[in-house]
Amino acid sequence: MMLKSRKIVVAAAIAAIAVLPAAACSSDDSSDSASSSTAATSSASSAAESSAPAPVATIPTLTGRDTAVALDTGFTDALTALKLTPGVVGGAKLENGSLVFPITGGNVTYYTPGSIQPYVQGKIEHANAGFSLTAGQTVVDITNLTIDPGTSKLMADVSVNGQVAATQAIVFDLDGSTLKPLQTNPDGTAVLEGTRVLISDTAAGLLNKTFNTDAVKAGLLVGIAKITVNTK
Repeated sequence: MMLKSRKIVVAAAIAAIAVLPAAACSSDDSSDSASSSTAATSSASSAAESSAPAPVATIPTLTGRDTAVALDTGFTDALTALKLTPGVVGGAKLENGSLVFPITGGNVTYYTPGSIQPYVQGKIEHANAGFSLTAGQTVVDITNLTIDPGTSKLMADVSVNGQVAATQAIVFDLDGSTLKPLQTNPDGTAVLEGTRVLISDTAAGLLNKTFNTDAVKAGLLVGIAKITVNTK
């Protein structure tokens, strides 16, 4: 939302003592006009706030569960062709064809799809966990993943052989057009599933440079995300 600053220009011309009453009257009118305008702006702002849709669900503090990315065969085939071996870092897991990252913090607000854009907002943190890509003696670690559904980006810290290469760089783009409706479960969890996870321009450039190739393309589908959070 863009906020436009308002400039109030008051011009007062006093040519002689005889026009002072007129000048005073003009000043009073301007003051009244400014007050009315301010009141109108305040009223419009209040109306806009009251018309904002109510969220379907709000979790102010995330307390656990995980983000799982079911790896696409196109991505795993690309890793094989590049002779890159995937691995996990910290508390992450690689099981049943999915990379699984424990959620350690953040917040989420979910609105009815179409009522507001973006309809999923917040931040989902996965501290001290991530995945690695290894080729020979070169190891790239991608850790401390942070999902920002409002900007459709996933940021992470990147290191090469233990040396920091980037901090909270955009490593994945997120396509939420395939996201399924929010699912709530009897066990006190909520699930957001269906977002496509894509290699970003930044990640493609970094991986190509590190592994001396040009085969990693931005937009490559990594997999489909399933985010499971506690609601209690």
